[in-house]
Amino acid sequence: MEVLLMIFNLLLLVILITLPIHSTAPTPPCPKEHHKLLSLAFHSVSGFNLPQYCPNSPLRELRLPSSNLTGTVSWLSLRKISTLLVVDLSDNLLIGTIPASFWASSSLTEVNLAGNHLGGTLRFDSLTENSALRVLNVSRNRFTKVAGLPRLSGLKVLDLSLNSINGYFPIDFPPLNGLRFLNLSFNNLSGWVGSKALAKFGISAFKEAGSDLITFSPPPPLPPPPPPHNNNNNNKQRSLKTYKLVAISAASVVVLLLGLLTILCLVIRMVKRRRRKGDHELVMENIITTAGAGEQEATWVAEAKWSAPVVIFEKPLMELTFAELATATSGFGKDSQLAEGRRCGPLYRAVLAGDMHVVIRVVESARDADELRELARLRHPNLLPLLGYCLAGKEKLLLYEYIERGDVPRWLHELPAGRPGEEEDTRESSDWPARHRVALGVARGLAFLHQGWAGSGRPVVHGHLVPENVLLDDELEARIADFGVVNGGDEGSAPEDVHSFGLLVWELVTGRGGWSEVEVERMRAAVRGGTAAEVVDPKLKMSDGSPEWEKEMVECIRVGYLCTARCQEKRPTMHQVVGLLKDIRPIINMAASSAANPGSSLGSSG
Repeated sequence: MEVLLMIFNLLLLVILITLPIHSTAPTPPCPKEHHKLLSLAFHSVSGFNLPQYCPNSPLRELRLPSSNLTGTVSWLSLRKISTLLVVDLSDNLLIGTIPASFWASSSLTEVNLAGNHLGGTLRFDSLTENSALRVLNVSRNRFTKVAGLPRLSGLKVLDLSLNSINGYFPIDFPPLNGLRFLNLSFNNLSGWVGSKALAKFGISAFKEAGSDLITFSPPPPLPPPPPPHNNNNNNKQRSLKTYKLVAISAASVVVLLLGLLTILCLVIRMVKRRRRKGDHELVMENIITTAGAGEQEATWVAEAKWSAPVVIFEKPLMELTFAELATATSGFGKDSQLAEGRRCGPLYRAVLAGDMHVVIRVVESARDADELRELARLRHPNLLPLLGYCLAGKEKLLLYEYIERGDVPRWLHELPAGRPGEEEDTRESSDWPARHRVALGVARGLAFLHQGWAGSGRPVVHGHLVPENVLLDDELEARIADFGVVNGGDEGSAPEDVHSFGLLVWELVTGRGGWSEVEVERMRAAVRGGTAAEVVDPKLKMSDGSPEWEKEMVECIRVGYLCTARCQEKRPTMHQVVGLLKDIRPIINMAASSAANPGSSLGSSG
């Protein structure tokens, strides 16, 4: 019997060993997919080479400090690498903002983005659970606000130094008990830094952290009165002396505090004046150094009238001068420049008082002050209005609203093409109705301009309508920029605007830009030969849409054909173009037509 039992146990052991083992552990992410997401994340970054990682292990650390990376990172694609723990992109030339959803990653423990040109608001208020983030370094950037930092309750290291961040200390920051290192120096904070925070992080952590940030500790309490003696007479006399001493001490403390407050107010005023003067002198020193190195474009800044006022149309009481514009753009240096100057002049980004984000266009030949005021009156949903101007010398500075999404070429070509499951802003450029909406918006804006300047009957000609001058707001509404800027007969004519619009339509349909005369003739030949459908952007062909979309795309190509006619007299007016585009998608645009009524006395364009 014992022998049979032993044989049974041996058989059972053999069966258990030979059975397949089914693990309940999740399948590790595919490293190839990580490389693909990494390529998408750095699609618009020059100088990026795909790092070589172990092909059999998931990506956990991305360390590319001081790698000469220039451009905009697709943070949403980077966030999808769910195993990523460490991101170090410090000391590069990255630009743009960081979306709030990037910080929703549950795996990130260390992020170092110091020494770049990133800006905007750091938003952590979309976090729904405790973040794993322990180290955050975004020093030496251009951030202006923080939101939701208290949600980072597990943070150990926080460095926000050398930015332009507004906020209130300590309520806008993570719990100080958990922090081991903190640096808020050189920002625009306000609030009160207590003695405990000073003792823990040191005075250097709050150096010039904000002119309204108080870093004085509370005064020590008064010493208690001496204990009474047994003798009643002595007690009364000593009590009276004690009360006098206490009263004198209290009065002295009050006088001392009032004196300190007075001195503090004077110091704050002096610091503000010295800082403003110091910033201007530093900018001037940089300009002189740059000009001395042979860069002639810096000379005009040094020769400009620094006390020249800046006129803001909607804020007439706002006191600004050219000096503030020069300081906000580091002397109109390369770091603040957004685009190389074409015919309309270079562009610079700046953040002015009151967190006012603007773009500054520097032009030599522009309209005079009266005409600029008339130009600012042109308001339409598809125009980017002129916010203000500054006449500081030979050059004229024009101020516009900063549009974060950017221009049409960036939307079409720089954002990675979307796939099912990706975020909306990476899919919309592959959506034909979205591209048609952009084309219709530009047509409406141009038609509005061509119908007359402030009722005079004289058309406002853009003169330089290129895709880079068409910006897209958060609602994907086209906003035409730089209209009516150039003065004199050099500004072109309405038929030339129509021709430029035809090229813009072709780029929206085909996905190709930079049309030469030879390419224009080839495109016109394709329309005449009935092969226009073959040049439609493959992204649009692959998108899941209505079978009628291809017909609509071909019809839009034909609209571009009419606009690019060799004979200017044969080109349609922009009012006619608006009608043609609305007829191509009549159902979509019936509801939108009511929203096209411009907010100006010049009437509707559509």
